[in-house]
Amino acid sequence: MIADSDHDVVMSASRRARELTEPVLRAAVGRLGGALAGIGAYHFGWQSGDSFAAGKAIRPTLAVLAAEAVGGAPSDAVPAAAAAELVHNFSLIHDDIVDGDELRRGQPAVWKAYGVPAAILIGDALHSEAFGVLLGGSGPNTGAAAAERLAAAMREMAIGQVEDIRFTERPWAGEHAVRIAEYEVMAVAKTGALLGFSASAGALLAGADDAVAGCFDRLGRHLGLAFQCTDDVLGIWGDPTATGKPVFGDLREGKKTLPIIAALAAETPASSRLVALLDAGLRTDADLRLAAQLVEDAGGREFTEREAARHLTGVADCLASVPMPAEIRAGFEALGRSLIGRIR
Repeated sequence: MIADSDHDVVMSASRRARELTEPVLRAAVGRLGGALAGIGAYHFGWQSGDSFAAGKAIRPTLAVLAAEAVGGAPSDAVPAAAAAELVHNFSLIHDDIVDGDELRRGQPAVWKAYGVPAAILIGDALHSEAFGVLLGGSGPNTGAAAAERLAAAMREMAIGQVEDIRFTERPWAGEHAVRIAEYEVMAVAKTGALLGFSASAGALLAGADDAVAGCFDRLGRHLGLAFQCTDDVLGIWGDPTATGKPVFGDLREGKKTLPIIAALAAETPASSRLVALLDAGLRTDADLRLAAQLVEDAGGREFTEREAARHLTGVADCLASVPMPAEIRAGFEALGRSLIGRIR
């Protein structure tokens, strides 16, 4: 469970980031005009009248906290916050096409509602707008430096996504099985790179030097891995009423996530039974329940939760190396605890 105090701190920081970022996002989507602007508004949930309905604003929150940490104003981080959110949502739209996911946040995914060509094009447009917002809303030197960081993060995201897809083609066990180290490299690229950009660019636009920005990049990557570890646990054992996904969802889909990979690598009797079960195929609910139990018996869940906690220690190490106001440090710490608190 997430402590009430952490929840309040995170919600306050998130609300501040949302209020600063949403007007820039709306303007960016509005510039697309016509049909594309309408599709963008649909994806972000604005057609229903909601404010910034899409997502949890983790990336804008990181950017704003990083700017405040180095003595800048929250507004300094807005170009980075908006760029990160545009890229994140572009990736979600394209991911839904790749994965064939028909729902996104309780409504038909963009490709399902408007067709695949339109979904590809709105994703491409959001990608372009991200660089426009970043370069148009920042000083020429810091904007260019931040844009370089964004380009590098997006390159990593693409590499991570391809590796994640390729993992599905590999066997559960044996010489060509996915290893823990490989999975974590993929997760850093797929999830951590954009969080690293958000924090580092927020600091950079507020006047931080490259060394300090690099520290915030590492902080974001540690948060990304803590987040991914938590999602992997929830992907098997999460409460469907909280996650919006079916119980044992990742097992149903045959995903090679960290709890499963760690369990298979443990080489215990439970690991051997799990390999045989996975190779035979999980055909029934009883198969899924047994597989989840074997993953837990082989230590996969415990390992993944320890990894999430280890990456929070990495966040703390980064925070300790940068002087900042106590309340901003508390905001980062609460955000980190809230990410893994979802599985407590």
